[in-house]
Amino acid sequence: MGRMLVVIDDDLETEFRKIVAMKYGLKRGALSKAVEEALKLWIKKHRINTEKN
Repeated sequence: MGRMLVVIDDDLETEFRKIVAMKYGLKRGALSKAVEEALKLWIKKHRINTEKN
């Protein structure tokens, strides 16, 4: 299991945490699950764009 330390805008973090809590609740691991989902979507989007160029 990998670990990353990132620094993001405070407003972005607040909004992300709020939406994660609404979707997954305050369960342990919810934030990690949401970040993993977001990263997968980002990779998918950019992989497609990279392959087209």
